[in-house]
Amino acid sequence: MTENDHRAAVVTGASSGIGRATAARLAAQGWTVYALARRAERLQSLVDEVPEGTGTVIPLPADVTDTADVERVREQVEAAGRVDTVLCIAGGARGTDRVADGRLEDWDWMYRVNVLGTLNVTQAFLPMLRATGRGTLLILTSTAALASYEGGGGYNAAKMGQHGLAGALRLEEAEHNVRVIEVLPGLVHTEEFSLNRLRGDQQAAEKVYAGVENPLTADDVADVCTYAVSAPHHVNLDQVVMRPVAQASQFKLIRKSQ
Repeated sequence: MTENDHRAAVVTGASSGIGRATAARLAAQGWTVYALARRAERLQSLVDEVPEGTGTVIPLPADVTDTADVERVREQVEAAGRVDTVLCIAGGARGTDRVADGRLEDWDWMYRVNVLGTLNVTQAFLPMLRATGRGTLLILTSTAALASYEGGGGYNAAKMGQHGLAGALRLEEAEHNVRVIEVLPGLVHTEEFSLNRLRGDQQAAEKVYAGVENPLTADDVADVCTYAVSAPHHVNLDQVVMRPVAQASQFKLIRKSQ
């Protein structure tokens, strides 16, 4: 039996984008995946897509910003057999306003879903991860946690807060043999991220990726997340920064003429 036999994980944000791709990838590799997201119908479609003879996806509709919801899910996972891995992928951005014009409701939403959502899930499952003797917690942040940019103040603040949470956890949980991994993607072309950030403006969302050769995909990030949590437990990928080649930094993005 290898270290990765009969592994089980909680994946948040599993209804779309990176969370969905990661849940699907883990299940395809034989994991039992407890898939968390608010949209029950999308979780069910994920269950239906898992190939026979691989792992299992168990849908658990929940809002990570709701402490009672998360506690209910923890109880369900506990009763079903526990997990040794948690991937906090739920998150998002709203708006591209400058700080002077930022909408309080947008900043509040971003802080709650990125920081407090991660906190809720972490606090609920840490005792379970510690009890396994080799727990893993992966937190998906962003290169926005590393460099501020105009129009990104609210998202920068949320992701920097989440980045700080991950760093503190790594120091605090090493003595419990819980490894804490942070994955920080740059430009990722997913179906909903920019569309949600730009309040449903499809044309504006498409411009974000216009002319960029091979932006990252949800599957690209899912590959990295899956590798990180599947590596031998003594190997901790503290921080994995990933960008498309066309994005040399937060401030240099190569766009080919249209």
